[in-house]
Amino acid sequence: MAEVQSDTGTLGRDYVNALARGLEVIRVFSRYRPRMTLSEVAQVTGMTRATVRRFLLTLAHEGYVETDGKYFALKPKVLELGFSALSSMNIWDVMQPVLDTLSAELSESCFAAVLDGESVIYVARATPLNRRINVGISIGSRVPAHCVSTGRVLLAALSEEALQTYIETMTLTRFTPNTVTSKVQLRDMLDDVRRQGFSIVDQELEVGLRSLSVPVRDGSGAIVAALNVCCPSTRISLEDMQTRILALALASARDIGVALHD
Repeated sequence: MAEVQSDTGTLGRDYVNALARGLEVIRVFSRYRPRMTLSEVAQVTGMTRATVRRFLLTLAHEGYVETDGKYFALKPKVLELGFSALSSMNIWDVMQPVLDTLSAELSESCFAAVLDGESVIYVARATPLNRRINVGISIGSRVPAHCVSTGRVLLAALSEEALQTYIETMTLTRFTPNTVTSKVQLRDMLDDVRRQGFSIVDQELEVGLRSLSVPVRDGSGAIVAALNVCCPSTRISLEDMQTRILALALASARDIGVALHD
């Protein structure tokens, strides 16, 4: 909230506080909190129940939220808010067929993600047709950046000042026994990601799930997304991720970069 308050002071009368708070209400819903009561939303946002009620009922009237009278949840219409922006960026047109090809070649689920504050949002997905069980991440899913390989690739791409601010302010929540919750250790890992150009995370978000991510660069060389391969730990070894899968992921990211440069 401190950042919002700072921006408010800069914008003055041009800042629409009600709009900012309405967007904050939308953002509290996540993969781990898909359904929330009015009281829970109020507690997370720090707003009063009366204020939250007005926002939720307005969002419900506009088709962005649904409720059974007790619990509230986002409706698919919320995705329109992001798709309008994504549709104007040709990177996603370029990326999807590359993800489809990579997923088919590996017979594993592949994703693309972008950084949004302390989280990553998955914005593209490709799943193999020959797998009856796939990784349960959908387009629009939001997860904490610190414990996933996409997040570490994107955090490592931040400026030194922005990364330091993240490290100082972020709460490193533990999701599994493997989750890194030491800020010193995480910072060392991000430095490694910067040097090596990829990240492998072993069962830090979910037990049984390994992931590898590499940066996707635009025509200017700036990192604009992370390309991700998710694999069940029972099926894919760390050695295989560090060799065959890494090589194919890097090649796919280069293909996207070349297409964007052209």
